[in-house]
Amino acid sequence: MKTKLVKREIDLQSPSPLSEEQRARLSVLAKMPDSDIDYSDIPPLGDDFWKNAVRNPFYKPTKQVTTVRVDSDVLLWLKGQGKGYQTRINAILREAMLRAIHDKA
Repeated sequence: MKTKLVKREIDLQSPSPLSEEQRARLSVLAKMPDSDIDYSDIPPLGDDFWKNAVRNPFYKPTKQVTTVRVDSDVLLWLKGQGKGYQTRINAILREAMLRAIHDKA
C-alpha cells in the first residue's frame, strides 16, 4: 500500500490568519480544564525514562566571540591546566548559569 506524503512549510514570522472555525475550536480547548484532557495515547514519562535519557547528540550550541577581562592569576590558572582554557571558561560559566536557573526555579 502506497502512502502519499504531504509536506507543508509554515512561515513562523508571518503565519496565515486563523479561520473562524479554528478560532472557535481553540476557544473551546482553552476553556477546557486539564482534568478533561484525554492523555491515554501519551504514556506518562516516569523516573525510569529520565534515568536512561541522554542529551541530544546533534545539539551544538552556537558560539559567540566576546572580549572578557579576567584577572591575570585566574587566566594563568586556567592556562596552566593545559590546552582548552576557553572551553574550561565556558564550562565554568555554564555550570554557574545552570545552578542559578535551578536555584531560581
